[in-house]
Amino acid sequence: MKLISPARHADSLPLERIDPEYKRLRFQVFLGIFLGYAGYYLVRKNFSLAMPDLIAQGYSKADLGIALSGVSVAYGLSKFLMGNVSDRSNARVFLSVGLLLSALTMFMMGTVPLATSSITIMFVLLFLNGWFQGMGWPACGRVMVHWFSTKERGTKMSIWNIAHNVGGGLVGPLAIAAVAIFGTWESKLYFPAIIALLSAMVAYMLVRDTPQSCGLPTIEEYKNDYPSNYTSDHEKELTAREIFFKYVFTSRVLWYIAFANAFVYLVRYGILDWAPTYLEEAKGFSVKETGWAYFAYEYAGIPGTLLCGWISDKVFRGRRAPATIIYMVLVLVAVLVYWKNPAGNIWVDNVALIAIGFLIYGPVMLIGVQALDLVPKKAAGTAAGLTGLFGYMGGALFANVAMGFVVDGLGWDGGFMVLVAACVLSIFFTALTWNKETKHYNQNKVT
Repeated sequence: MKLISPARHADSLPLERIDPEYKRLRFQVFLGIFLGYAGYYLVRKNFSLAMPDLIAQGYSKADLGIALSGVSVAYGLSKFLMGNVSDRSNARVFLSVGLLLSALTMFMMGTVPLATSSITIMFVLLFLNGWFQGMGWPACGRVMVHWFSTKERGTKMSIWNIAHNVGGGLVGPLAIAAVAIFGTWESKLYFPAIIALLSAMVAYMLVRDTPQSCGLPTIEEYKNDYPSNYTSDHEKELTAREIFFKYVFTSRVLWYIAFANAFVYLVRYGILDWAPTYLEEAKGFSVKETGWAYFAYEYAGIPGTLLCGWISDKVFRGRRAPATIIYMVLVLVAVLVYWKNPAGNIWVDNVALIAIGFLIYGPVMLIGVQALDLVPKKAAGTAAGLTGLFGYMGGALFANVAMGFVVDGLGWDGGFMVLVAACVLSIFFTALTWNKETKHYNQNKVT
């Protein structure tokens, strides 16, 4: 904890330097967490593109689903538990170290032959990768709540959130480039890891922990944007017990969105992780067509996320549930098209996949924003971690393991029935937050 403890407050800068320094550092830290989190995605999803190669070596989809579940199990636990550590840490160090360790894990997986010799070893390595991956979002959330005020946070979060898509979307082209350059399928694992290592160094150079550590006032003072329940206690570091039992476990709305998140993530990863295999097996896509479809899915999320954030801020005035429900209804329609479109209609499959990518990241982002809004900023990482725990231990884990068994036993039709049910349940649990969220925002209006 001494190595990662929060940065100490520096002496206050002269008044005339505060505004230009704040503007410069806000842009700098935002760029740092954007590029850093994009780097995390380079080494989170690249294993999925290597799965068809592993199937060709004799592994079953159920086997690989078990191995891939290591990421989800570890990430869900880490995002919650390490999220609490993140609330009491220096975000600059925490973010960079997590990405460094994650990249090294995937580099080893692609360069050491023993690493892919059994499901057990792959599970262990992917578990380690998932644990290090869990250090990314909470650190970025800590930076966001300290450097950006409540009134602007929804828009800023929607812009930052497209780092998912920038990093995830590059995995497909990087896999194509890796095979072209190195000529081996293992390069799909280690080449993105090399890029991620560079991203970790860039994040460390750009990110700063808090404004106070740079001699600046709090963001609330700088922007004159004080929530009605804001006090000086919000700037004090909290104990783990205070965070868990005073602000997180007692929030009913937080539990509702955590359950909704589980089903949103089931759809997200049920489509994403199995897209390369589904498109090649059921739709007859080539390796290149699959890589570019993967790219299109991720990058379609960029305008979709930005639009979703804008709708929640401007149309629904800070309420997240209505926008989430609208998006998930449209996701349900796109999933049905993706499922029922006959093999050979490649353009229809691509359009459906792009539509799902456009829509699914909005709800993923809004659930994170809700979590940050519901608790003091010193508990932001833990609150987001709770929703992440449900998302990964429930939704993503089910998508990794159960989808493999369902598809092996019932075919792709059985897998899509699960995804349709998940869409419906995500809408149901989000609807439960409707009235509670309205009451919360009425009680905590920003002055």
